[in-house]
Amino acid sequence: MIHRFVDYLRSEKRSSVHTITAYHNDLLQFQTFIQSEHSLSDVQHATSDMVRNWLVSFHDEKLEATSIKRKISTLKSFYKYLNKTGITTANPMLKVTAPKLKKRLPVFVEEKNLSQLFSANYFTHDFSGLRDRLMIEMLYQTGIRRAELINLKEKNISNNSIKVLGKRNKERIIPISPVLTQLIEAYQSQKKQMEFSADHLLVLDNGKKLYEKFVYNKVNAYLNAITTAEKKSPHVLRHTFATHMLNNGADLNAIKELLGHSSLAATQVYTHNSIEKLKNTYLQAHPRA
Repeated sequence: MIHRFVDYLRSEKRSSVHTITAYHNDLLQFQTFIQSEHSLSDVQHATSDMVRNWLVSFHDEKLEATSIKRKISTLKSFYKYLNKTGITTANPMLKVTAPKLKKRLPVFVEEKNLSQLFSANYFTHDFSGLRDRLMIEMLYQTGIRRAELINLKEKNISNNSIKVLGKRNKERIIPISPVLTQLIEAYQSQKKQMEFSADHLLVLDNGKKLYEKFVYNKVNAYLNAITTAEKKSPHVLRHTFATHMLNNGADLNAIKELLGHSSLAATQVYTHNSIEKLKNTYLQAHPRA
């Protein structure tokens, strides 16, 4: 049943590799738990009490609430699939509720810090440095996800815009600035001189496709040079893109479309940073504050 569900996620839901891997691992972990604790080998016959016992074990291990909530989402999706396909009519998740999460503001990099990164000599002038700069600029200027950046192809660049293939193969068009267009052209020229023929826009020093750890390490290293923020990841640049856009007057619905969010609720989290900025401006500027 687990393997059939994973195939369903991959072929029909078109879920990301991250989602498929996480859901698969969660289900195997749950199966191991009910086998060892309840002598039950078939997950389709699990009960609500078994699920609760499994979740309680994570509380004892002090697992983050976000991770526990994801495991609940895994089981909800799994049993919904079993119901939908007629494999079982029982659904133990109907009596299971997710833990409340603490609201955390998205971490972002200040505009002055990024200006410092792009104006100073942090990037070398060879192919590697040009590639690194383009990588950072694209993450910040477009707000695309790390996986979207890695899978971006040469043919996806046209008419001062990029075509991005997002989650569940949903396409969106993102406009890019003339400055970023020039940077892409300069990089492509250098790439051609290196005789790299890869279809993917951004490649390693040997011409092969980028991989996730490489992108993370590069972003982390460059951000570490200009900010003391606790998190320094590609996703922080996505948060930074949205926060800076909102702070400079962009419409929330426009940001939603640029980020590829399926609902406005996912985008509204960035308004909290904007409100904090307004509060600080008020406290600094009003005589009676």
